[in-house]
Amino acid sequence: MTPASGLKLTTVNIDAPDPAALARFYERLLGWKITREEPDDVFLSDPEGGVGLSFQRESSYVRPTWPAGPGDQQMMMHLEIRVDDLDGASAHADACGATLAGYQPQDDVRVYLDPAGHPFCLWLE
Repeated sequence: MTPASGLKLTTVNIDAPDPAALARFYERLLGWKITREEPDDVFLSDPEGGVGLSFQRESSYVRPTWPAGPGDQQMMMHLEIRVDDLDGASAHADACGATLAGYQPQDDVRVYLDPAGHPFCLWLE
């Protein structure tokens, strides 16, 4: 199947109770810059031109649980971040304010939670 003409994924939107705070976390983590900030939406652009991240206010936000159990708020998505040095990247994530998840499913991956509770993975190439 060929892709539809003119379609290009540009941004992944992430719900948050405080989009500016979450955007600043990812700005520090990834080294990207905030390119647009509005009261309820903040945008980060990939400096290499890839897919960007947007953080939008969700007034009824419920923090996900990972791994989720019966009745828990499940994550709807997570970011996969490739790293060259897992220990160095983990130390950087800690310094940025991420929390190491209690459950780690693989030796070459570190699952972290951002300040809003969204899981993200640092994985060794």
